[in-house]
Amino acid sequence: LNVCIVRFPKEESVARGRSRCPHCRHQIAWYDNLPLLSILWLGDKCRHCRAPISLRYPLVEFLTGVSFLGAYHLWGWTAEFACYLYLICSLIVVTFVDFEHQIIPDEVSLVGILAGLSVSYLFPILQGEVDRRLGLAEASLGMLAGVGLIYAVAIFGEFVFKKESMGGGDLKLLAMIGAFLGWEKTVLTFLIAPLLGAPVGLVIWKVTKNRYIAFGPYLAMAAMIALLFGEKIIAWYFPYN
Repeated sequence: LNVCIVRFPKEESVARGRSRCPHCRHQIAWYDNLPLLSILWLGDKCRHCRAPISLRYPLVEFLTGVSFLGAYHLWGWTAEFACYLYLICSLIVVTFVDFEHQIIPDEVSLVGILAGLSVSYLFPILQGEVDRRLGLAEASLGMLAGVGLIYAVAIFGEFVFKKESMGGGDLKLLAMIGAFLGWEKTVLTFLIAPLLGAPVGLVIWKVTKNRYIAFGPYLAMAAMIALLFGEKIIAWYFPYN
């Protein structure tokens, strides 16, 4: 995932080329590239140039490990484990890329849309269905809900503020989330994300006077909440649904 986070914004291949230090460009040996362990014995510094290693590397490694353990605890060795873990890993990549570069890579969102639609057809249980056609239909509704909600906000924001308020990357990201989670949890994601992002945005605006914040990370965090607790939240809010 760290490779994707570093290389997607640069449009570099994630399949070819060994990892290198971003400062001295020296190739990193396999024993200096072990998740979490290597950074401990390297003392947070490159072995060759002694430049500091970004905190993002161990943080992503830690989150990925926790995600694997958590997904296994929730779903075991099932289709849900593999499919939802793919979604979670995609959200981790989106979060760190958008924070750093204010973009959401198409390599994540567009491929993720196709993946979400495909697995919802192959494993309709992801959408709470037993018929593959209904699974695909629910995923398609989720995708369309994601597109429609972000597009509506973008049009409204441009009309009110006379400038772009939502990017195309956010639209594709919520479409990807919808393809995995279905329309109800997609709407829930859309409603939760501003609650997470608004306080941060206010602080940034007060400190820097910058009104722009990367919205993708908050959509990603809201999607995680919807994935893990969405059914309980919806049942609490609509008890007779």
